[in-house]
Amino acid sequence: MDRTLAALAEPTRRRAVELLRQGPRPAGDLARALGLTPPAMSRHLRALRESGLVEETPGAFDARVRVYALRAEPMVDLKLWLEETGRMWSEQLLGCREHLEAQDDQA
Repeated sequence: MDRTLAALAEPTRRRAVELLRQGPRPAGDLARALGLTPPAMSRHLRALRESGLVEETPGAFDARVRVYALRAEPMVDLKLWLEETGRMWSEQLLGCREHLEAQDDQA
């Protein structure tokens, strides 16, 4: 999960993930949509690939073209962690509220 969060910490990578939510895309299409040069897009896609967030396949008609698609597993793990963390904070805040209300009742 650390690699997932580190990859998503960069705004351009988050925008690339948003685009890939619509479906697989060639690297060149992503670069154009994000206003990046191919080398810059390549660096971002490498980070996303190394984090496990995306997978790369050759294009159907041109082996030089690389098509990128999201992988669900890292996001599922992140979602579970966020849900658990959210529950913990909800419990903490509820306990704080109950404590403060008890203090008000005693006053």
